[in-house]
Amino acid sequence: MVSKDQYIGGFICIICVTVAVAYIAALFWPALEAIRIWLIAAPVLIGFIGILGIGAWIGWTMATTPPPKPIEDLQLEETQEHKE
Repeated sequence: MVSKDQYIGGFICIICVTVAVAYIAALFWPALEAIRIWLIAAPVLIGFIGILGIGAWIGWTMATTPPPKPIEDLQLEETQEHKE
């Protein structure tokens, strides 16, 4: 018996293969010469903006996260706890 997740996975696979075939066909279809540049530029732009967004998120996280305590302070706290 196939589970719901397997149905969804199969559906996603079929959609992705269909979009890939349509994309490749559109790239080489002579009647679509006018939009060919956008078929290439749009995914590149989306990927580039996505990478920059990830970089900005990493930078924001690094800028807003407080620095960790120095190891010396942690060792001092540890020795004080053992003495008590």
